[in-house]
Amino acid sequence: MAQEAPKITDIGVPLEQVSDVREVGPEAEAITQVRMVRANSEASSLSDMEKKSSSTVEVKHQESTRSSTDVEDNGREKVSANMEVVALKALHTDDDPTQNPWTFRAFFLGLALAAFGSSLATIFHFRPQSIGISITFLTVISYVFGNAMARYIPSKGPIGRFLNPHGFNSKEHMGIIIMASSASSTAHATDVLAAQKLFYNIVPHPAVAIMLLFSSQLLGYGLAGYLRESLVYPTAMIWPSQLPLASLIETLHRNRTEMASRWKFFWIIFWSIAVYEFFPQYITPVLTGVSVFCLAQQKNHMFTNIFGGAAGNEGLGVGALSFDLQYIGVSAFFLPLKMITNAFIGYVLCIVLFVILFYKNVWSAMQFPFLSQQLFAAESNSTHYRIYNQSAILNDRLELDEEALKQHGLPFFAATHASALLTTNLATGATILHIILYHPQIVKSAMGWGTHSWRRYLKYLKNPKQIFKYEEKTFSPTEDPANLDPHHRTMLQNYKEVPNWWYGICLGLSVIAAGACIYLAESTLPWYLFFLAIVIAYLYVVFFGALSGLLGFHVPIGSAIQLLGGWLNPGKPLSLMFFSLFAFTTSGQALYLVSHLKLGQYGKLAPRCTFTFQILGTVVGCILNFALMSSITTEQRDILLSIQGTNIWSGTHVQSFNSNAISFGALSKFMFVGGTYASVVYALPLGFLIPLPLWLAGKAWPKYAKSLSYIVTPVICAHLGFLSGGINSSVFMHFILAFTVQFYVRKKYPAWFLKYNYLLAAALSGGLELTIFFLTFIFNGAVMKQIPMPNYALNPKGNLDYCMRDPALAGARGGQ
Repeated sequence: MAQEAPKITDIGVPLEQVSDVREVGPEAEAITQVRMVRANSEASSLSDMEKKSSSTVEVKHQESTRSSTDVEDNGREKVSANMEVVALKALHTDDDPTQNPWTFRAFFLGLALAAFGSSLATIFHFRPQSIGISITFLTVISYVFGNAMARYIPSKGPIGRFLNPHGFNSKEHMGIIIMASSASSTAHATDVLAAQKLFYNIVPHPAVAIMLLFSSQLLGYGLAGYLRESLVYPTAMIWPSQLPLASLIETLHRNRTEMASRWKFFWIIFWSIAVYEFFPQYITPVLTGVSVFCLAQQKNHMFTNIFGGAAGNEGLGVGALSFDLQYIGVSAFFLPLKMITNAFIGYVLCIVLFVILFYKNVWSAMQFPFLSQQLFAAESNSTHYRIYNQSAILNDRLELDEEALKQHGLPFFAATHASALLTTNLATGATILHIILYHPQIVKSAMGWGTHSWRRYLKYLKNPKQIFKYEEKTFSPTEDPANLDPHHRTMLQNYKEVPNWWYGICLGLSVIAAGACIYLAESTLPWYLFFLAIVIAYLYVVFFGALSGLLGFHVPIGSAIQLLGGWLNPGKPLSLMFFSLFAFTTSGQALYLVSHLKLGQYGKLAPRCTFTFQILGTVVGCILNFALMSSITTEQRDILLSIQGTNIWSGTHVQSFNSNAISFGALSKFMFVGGTYASVVYALPLGFLIPLPLWLAGKAWPKYAKSLSYIVTPVICAHLGFLSGGINSSVFMHFILAFTVQFYVRKKYPAWFLKYNYLLAAALSGGLELTIFFLTFIFNGAVMKQIPMPNYALNPKGNLDYCMRDPALAGARGGQ
């Protein structure tokens, strides 16, 4: 038995974590024997690791680290109850440091795909449903072009060796993906710029606008770098969304014979979904949401509110069946079952809550749309919605004119939107206490409360030059923390870490640039609130980044930030926009970049290479975000200002951002502090108390502590407002798929799950993005003239699910 021990532990799972695995069949006996021989086997294995040279790691695919591909499909494998173990078993932990990512090919393709990804992300930002750019799609494209360049570009002579030094390898590929993915999200400063243009007719100078984008993005990157030891290196920080991509990279680049079945599986699924998506996306849009209830009652508006959901802000989509993967999403394949279960509880409660709020007429709900992110005037009624004229209550300096406010009255939210703000505040407070109670080690590490951190700070105080001196990370296997991710442990042996002062320079330059933008853009934001925003952003990344790394979900704290900003500097909506930008959206960018650092760790990409590629991708993305935002807000202005928009373009994000700036910034002391929506404010401190009863119950009855810890109150609270906007007909199908995959497939077919599940998610995502890209640019008017599909039974004129359209929406227009 002693000879079998290394096979259990060589995946890098500490034995304390193996105890969290449910054993099935004879493997249980093997694990028991491993624990018995630990003292003998560990010392010898660690000694061997110490003898390895960091520059001479031998890679042998057939003798590589044990992974999912080595598991026999005999129906008796361990079924992991711990996602940390699943993440480790699904990926190899070996490395070949001789692979070179610093090639012309990597930079050329990385920059090209960064431009492509940022363009597509900006377009999706103005679509009715928030859809992230699939990095899988960029991965497939880069793989095709990378291999084409390696095959067809001459490799002889100095120029040939520069352009094509060797075959296309996984490190190059990972570098390209890091660069492209850093650009493939919409810079959040575009919301500020778009709101200024659409609602206030303010168009900042392009140089100021681009500098604002740069500073907000790179500020987030500086924060991300300083927190990588807490949010990237530990094994518990799995960042579930990165697992499909890491699995795909392995499939594409490891030994072709070893990966033959996975390779074939990926391409079959990829092209199948690419062809299929032409139907729900263009030919038969009715597949977006099929509601038997609406088909039975096509003239009943209550049925629309409850069972409709195929259009933006249409209804809750209860029981609707969606066959459009674009809206169902692929997160069902990689989110932990713990996350999915808590989200489903919140989803069910959200339906009940919204129906009660509206039909009990809470906050005068029936005077306004069932779902909307706009601000409405008091004169609205169920037959005609009157959008609040927010410009009329602001003076020439875009500050609140209280005399004008008395004349026009206070605005109102749709009750469901107000409820979503309230429950988000609950989730904000609950997240902070949840992380403190259940994961205190993360907070201690991030805040520098450990002994090692204080010694380092004292050294810097005694000799500031030490800040700029590179310190070799030398965690020996015997000193290595038990929770250190084995992927990172491998990298420590082979690569130099990025010094903290590199991130410090990013942070410092971003602060200087942002301060200049605040002045040049006449933001009305005081300098001290700007620095407070940075502190808040750091704390947000600590607490909400921990939840995201553990479960793949983070709570948007925009409403809490806006409440604070409006209270500190009341009557100035523009000030609040900038405060929110640097407090909330900068931290969101930091989380995005932290997840990419984890991806680089899974792919064994040298940290300094990851740093360089992320910076370049971010810069390219900012420039194109600005250019496309300017074009779309000019060409689609009327649609972006309408309540419901179309199934192609929607101003939901910008409308919500602006209405919150008015309500929280200009009107916070009238609407929230003792006003109509005072409960939204009270929800924030109340949220801090929500996790406490369950935690105390676990301490009082230890035998139930593990079961009680499965209830994640921040996730439940956040999903209490989950259906407040967008296309909801897909949500029910998302949960059906998620429970099928994570509960049934993962337990009944564990070997298949480890080998194919994350690859399946990658293939579905990649094929879907290919079709959406083609349709968006060719048929939906992103570049060429729009070519609409003729109306017929499977592409109706009204709501796609045949639910009754709200007659009061006719004529209602944003900004009027």
